[in-house]
Amino acid sequence: MNLQSCISWGATRGAAAAMAGGLALCGLASPPAGAHSHGKGDLQVRHPWTRATPPGAKVAAAYLEIRNAGSEPDRVIGASTPLAERVELHVMTTTDGVMKMRERPDFEVPARQRLVLQPGGSHLMIVGLRKPFTKGDRIPLTLRFERAGELVIELEVQPAGSRRPHH
Repeated sequence: MNLQSCISWGATRGAAAAMAGGLALCGLASPPAGAHSHGKGDLQVRHPWTRATPPGAKVAAAYLEIRNAGSEPDRVIGASTPLAERVELHVMTTTDGVMKMRERPDFEVPARQRLVLQPGGSHLMIVGLRKPFTKGDRIPLTLRFERAGELVIELEVQPAGSRRPHH
């Protein structure tokens, strides 16, 4: 049922309760499956994505934005997915014109700010892929935060070569 049908259904009932019931029935009272945002406490993870990988690829990178609406900072201290051996936290640095990638133990998510993981910058490196990632797939990923605990999200697989999420 689309939004217009839901509104029409609720309007024909002529009561606020019917409208609320109609919106709940249509799935508008809670985030839809496949939403591009996941939250826990003061943290919200927005637009999590990765790229399609060729057959035989052993690594992929994941990107997302984490917003912290709270008054206390938090830290991403790890991540995992059942579709790979491990997930590492990586940062890109440039020294003498040479870009280097190195692993970090954590990423800080400052209070009332955001952390952006993006191509060419900090990212999650998914190592030891168990199968190729195909455009349109959703990859389960568990983020571990120092304060907020675990948050399960889904990475949307974008076309190979994407520089940003296309949703």
